[in-house]
Amino acid sequence: MASSITAPEQPQGSRILLKILAAAAVLYLFLVGIGAMGAAFKGMGKSFSEDLLGTGTAAGPLISLFVGILATTLVQSSSTTTSLVVGLVAADMIPFDSAIYMVMGANVGTTVTNTIVSLGHISRSEEYRRAFAAATVHDFFNIIVLLIVFPLEIFTGFLTHLADYSTDAFKGIGGLKLANPIKTITAPAIDFLEWVTMGSSGALAIAGVALTFVGLFLLVRVLKSLMVAKLENLFDRTVFRTPAIALAFGLLLTVIVQSSSITTSLVVPLCGAGVLTIRQAFPYTMGANIGTTFTAVLASLAAYAAVSAGEDISKAEAGLRLAFHHVLFNVVGVAILWPVRGFPIAVADGFARLAMRNRTIPVLYIVFTFYILPFLVVWLGR
Repeated sequence: MASSITAPEQPQGSRILLKILAAAAVLYLFLVGIGAMGAAFKGMGKSFSEDLLGTGTAAGPLISLFVGILATTLVQSSSTTTSLVVGLVAADMIPFDSAIYMVMGANVGTTVTNTIVSLGHISRSEEYRRAFAAATVHDFFNIIVLLIVFPLEIFTGFLTHLADYSTDAFKGIGGLKLANPIKTITAPAIDFLEWVTMGSSGALAIAGVALTFVGLFLLVRVLKSLMVAKLENLFDRTVFRTPAIALAFGLLLTVIVQSSSITTSLVVPLCGAGVLTIRQAFPYTMGANIGTTFTAVLASLAAYAAVSAGEDISKAEAGLRLAFHHVLFNVVGVAILWPVRGFPIAVADGFARLAMRNRTIPVLYIVFTFYILPFLVVWLGR
């Protein structure tokens, strides 16, 4: 009988290690793509956003709200918009009463990133349905909170009063500078892309979108090959074991990376691959919504502490009030919807099923909700 020689099988542990390393490499590619996309949109939209925010000087609450939405969708970063608003408030270019509604709008506008990311799954039906639902639940959460809190703030000013109390309580406390590990590790690759694209924001945006979608496609494939059932068990036993733990994890991770766009975008491929369910991801998203406000509070505290004796402290105090207002808006939103969090989940899941019938619906939703509608409201309001 002829003997057959077969190559020795690679040990199970080595295969898993290689897949984990591949997942880390693809995740890095995905993060670089998101970072490049953000850098490109900031390059194209920042000066326009500054001009746009300046139009809110004498605008009413509704126009200021949509100014904040449009400015944030252009730069894809609520942190950037909030920082610009704080700076304009400090320079007496925007009244505080207009700025608070712009920051509310920034909270809605920042969700556009993970909704765009979900389009990377659009060619794979069931995977896309899960990913799109996980992305839009963040949209619907912020929109529902806005529909409740926005009129309450107009008629009662309760968040402004709470922000005043918080500012008084924190007077004299200095801020800290928080490191951003994601920005640190992706910066060299993004700088290289900017060099390759010769400083063209348009070319950088195309490269960012391509990297994001390629990274997303590969990430889902690697996650599936890493035995999805085992990953599900791991998440079920640890960070997504209960809604409260998931919320705390989302808050902490966003404080560390200083970008809710990144932390919420990370769960989109996990939901698409079936590793997480939308019910597990949603509390994490709520935590990310609160965590994204932390950097602005630290910056405001640092600016407040840096004011020398004899200087006008009112400008620094206005920035601190605005930062606390942003925190309270998100905390109150979570408090309102936490007992009925199944509602935005049901809305997002239903909308995802509708989107499955016609693949143009998600694209039209993004373009109309985040760009056309805010532009029309601001243009007509002017």
